[in-house]
Amino acid sequence: MPTQHIIALLIAERDKLNRAIEALQGSAKRRGRPPKAVAELAAPVASVPKRKRQSAARRKAQAERMKAYWAAKRKKTK
Repeated sequence: MPTQHIIALLIAERDKLNRAIEALQGSAKRRGRPPKAVAELAAPVASVPKRKRQSAARRKAQAERMKAYWAAKRKKTK
């Protein structure tokens, strides 16, 4: 028997076993929150990039714009 034929038979057998295992375990897609034990085994989440901070000058300019905005709103309602 040629080696390639033996490898093909072994791969086919492996695929059959994988399908049987999946059928016995149930569906792979699960809905809802995972069990607590599974969540602990999961890989740690990558760190979240830090958000950019506003400089003092930019924060002051924003405050002035908002004060003008709200003053205009108050003037409009009167």
